[in-house]
Amino acid sequence: MSNREEDTVKRCPPFVDAMTSGFLLPLVCDLKVENGAMTWDNDLPAGGALEFPRSPIGFHDESQVVGSPLFTPDRLLIKFVNLWTIEAPAGYSLFFTHPVNRFDLPFTTLTGMVDCDLFHDSWVHFPAHWHDTNFNGVLPRGTPVAQCFPVKRENWVAQTAAMTPDETARAQELSNKMAREPGLYRRQFRS
Repeated sequence: MSNREEDTVKRCPPFVDAMTSGFLLPLVCDLKVENGAMTWDNDLPAGGALEFPRSPIGFHDESQVVGSPLFTPDRLLIKFVNLWTIEAPAGYSLFFTHPVNRFDLPFTTLTGMVDCDLFHDSWVHFPAHWHDTNFNGVLPRGTPVAQCFPVKRENWVAQTAAMTPDETARAQELSNKMAREPGLYRRQFRS
């Protein structure tokens, strides 16, 4: 145990960078949950000729997750409805996942990747596992339901190897330097 005052995660660049990278997609209206029933008041204008979901959530049948840890008999997966189409630059996909480090949310958004440079004329919706079956209350409009990270599509091959004596010495030197100089990563390595 060190006598030195430790920083909180709020001063940890990798933690902060993960939470602020990409962009968030929000819940489009308040979602009230009471004894497992979900209700909302979503005042969307009429869509004209375009058929558009008016609900902020949809559902996936339990049969879609049979044999997975997400399966619970007689329980549906929810799907957050996204109101925006998303176009990525050529050669980029979007990695959609649960909002980073948001353990307080009563659901977990499932992770997926969509080639949004090619698929951008329709909507990407976000399936989620509602894990807090005791939750009663309101998820307010604007609650993040998915975090999106651009990923450049390119082929590469991962390689692993034992560290050389020189690499081991450099790793030890850097580890010692980081212990002596708080904020070294932020000053010297963060881009």
